[in-house]
Amino acid sequence: MEAIQTFNPFLNWKVYPKNLPIMILNKFSLLLLFTVIISSACKKSKNDSPPTSEPSRWGRRADLLEANSEMSVAELNGQIYVLGGYPSTRISTNVVQVYDPATDQWRRGTPLPVALNHTMSVSVNGVLYVIGGQTEAGGDGPFVNTVYAFDPNRGTWITRTPMPTARSGGGAVVVNGRIYVAGGRPPRGNDFAVYDPATDRWEILDNLPTQRNHFGIVSVGSRIYVMGGRTGAGFDTPTLDKVEVYDVVARSWSTATPMLKPRGGVNAIVAYGFIHVFGGEGNAHATHGVFPDHDVFLPVSNSWIHLPDMPTPVHGVTGAVFINGLIHLPGGGTSIGGTSGSTIHQTYRPATSYP
Repeated sequence: MEAIQTFNPFLNWKVYPKNLPIMILNKFSLLLLFTVIISSACKKSKNDSPPTSEPSRWGRRADLLEANSEMSVAELNGQIYVLGGYPSTRISTNVVQVYDPATDQWRRGTPLPVALNHTMSVSVNGVLYVIGGQTEAGGDGPFVNTVYAFDPNRGTWITRTPMPTARSGGGAVVVNGRIYVAGGRPPRGNDFAVYDPATDRWEILDNLPTQRNHFGIVSVGSRIYVMGGRTGAGFDTPTLDKVEVYDVVARSWSTATPMLKPRGGVNAIVAYGFIHVFGGEGNAHATHGVFPDHDVFLPVSNSWIHLPDMPTPVHGVTGAVFINGLIHLPGGGTSIGGTSGSTIHQTYRPATSYP
């Protein structure tokens, strides 16, 4: 039988009967070529495709039992305490809400002895301290100098030696077992003092250089960082980007690189040695006047970086908690001023390093 030869780049030369239509041969060759190309493309896609984008580091946990803002937040024995504040009514509350990260549930704790807002709270050696604040809403107070200590083993609040001055809207931080309390609403915006729980005594320290309130405050090692805030009693007063640093050992103040923008009503927390600063109010470019900004300060390089914004911008929370790899940001106001307390409980999973 007479035969013809045809060339296929994948089969090389082959011999076919002459009476086999050339159309069939061509279709067979094209089909085989198409199959090889698709197989090669799929293999490349599987092996060479870029990694999937990182899941959002932002999340949510169980909402608070009651809406709240202008309160303080602290951690005690692995649980998160939300203390005082007020809801949209701006009526101060003595409610204590306690969150258990292990069960993702809230419960009501032992109420504060007095209904307070704009307090400053920290824990030392298994005891929770609520310092200062004010009994009513408004920039003029009345402010208090009280110190209440809560021992969870007893389940009761006791009164300790009061602060040297009455103030609210400041910040508190712990270094070497002592509580440093800075700033507050006018006229106490420069006040700076330290409390020793072991002796139940206060010591007045050199003034905070820039008077301020509603700022972020944290400690890294023996240094205390005071960041942002505002200068006046109300939310419509000038805001700050200044960062001032107190060296506990040298007992002196210095400055660090300013924040990326002025913000009042911010919140701050340290995670893995980096300082995270969230939210704030006074944002003229936002409908509700609240900043969604999330910036991180790197103490070693004295520099800032901007990270993706908060899903829900908030202000009016003093203190956050970093526990089990998550930063917890419960409650806060969602619009400028004090009439938007929320139940939202946002979380953020920070990185262990930054460039």
